[in-house]
Amino acid sequence: MKVALDAMGGDNAPAVNIGGAIDALRYYPRLEHLFLVGDEPVLRAECARQGLDLKDRRVSLVHAPETIGMAEPGAKTVRRKKQSSINIAMDMVKDGQAQAFVSAGNTGAAVAAATLKLRTLTGVDRAGIASAIPNEYGLCHILDAGANPDAKPEHLVAYAVMGTAFARNVLGVANPKVGLMSNGEEEEKGTAFTKETFKLLKQTPGIHFIGNVEGRDLFESELDVVLCDGFVGNVVLKSIEATAKAVSKWLKAEIKGNPLRLCGAVLANGAFKALKEKSSYETYGGSPLLGVNGVVIIAHGSSTALAVRNAIRVAMETVEKRVNARIEEALASISMAPSNTD
Repeated sequence: MKVALDAMGGDNAPAVNIGGAIDALRYYPRLEHLFLVGDEPVLRAECARQGLDLKDRRVSLVHAPETIGMAEPGAKTVRRKKQSSINIAMDMVKDGQAQAFVSAGNTGAAVAAATLKLRTLTGVDRAGIASAIPNEYGLCHILDAGANPDAKPEHLVAYAVMGTAFARNVLGVANPKVGLMSNGEEEEKGTAFTKETFKLLKQTPGIHFIGNVEGRDLFESELDVVLCDGFVGNVVLKSIEATAKAVSKWLKAEIKGNPLRLCGAVLANGAFKALKEKSSYETYGGSPLLGVNGVVIIAHGSSTALAVRNAIRVAMETVEKRVNARIEEALASISMAPSNTD
């Protein structure tokens, strides 16, 4: 198990990436080797500061003199900065030196590099990001959460197949439930795009399509995969994150404003901690970019060391469960299935 980590990616790089690497090496003995890709002098100094022993045979530095900033245009910068940490780490996956790529850096650049260098799997036109959201029944994945904002109905059909394969093989869900994001549960609701997608999904074998779902279903209904284009998915995901932060801030302000409430908060401290762990992106680490010919995990830009560690875990699980092979098998079975003439 060999993972290439974009050690210069993220708002708080490289400190959180080195911290996450230390934890991953400590907690995951099956991690055979971790490549830390980035500006070597900077990484070497940070490793010394945090006490990461570079004599450890399980870790090594790979020099990448360039870094793609969080605000830079993804595809253009990938082509221009050929010696960036994202490019070099992705090349390692392409060449077979590493089995997975992990980055908390520029999402657009990571998606562009993966698409250009790794290409897509057979039967996949566009890759999609599967981002986890906790709900009453476990985890629900929004797919796509930002890789493909101009999706076509057939792209969402592929997302349904890929999301099903991921939920079944990595999360252990026997029969994943797939919903289509719309503005109403009825089949006739939605835009021309969602209506056409609905028709295609009803005819797609190998998925458990339950129909249209609404925003509230993300949290209240038993769902494993919710389909949408990357524009809608990204807006939904960021709205959820912002709402969670706002509610947390308001709750703290209300508690601190009253001594009795402070006393109650002390008694409920365990519940608050459990809620924070369940709702935090740190717990889930990173989002797989499904559909590319390699394992690519995209972590949150503001990832902590814990989030980076868990992103590495997700990468390892995705490799171990051979998710890409399962996706190709599922897509092949669809292409061979007789068409529905009803």
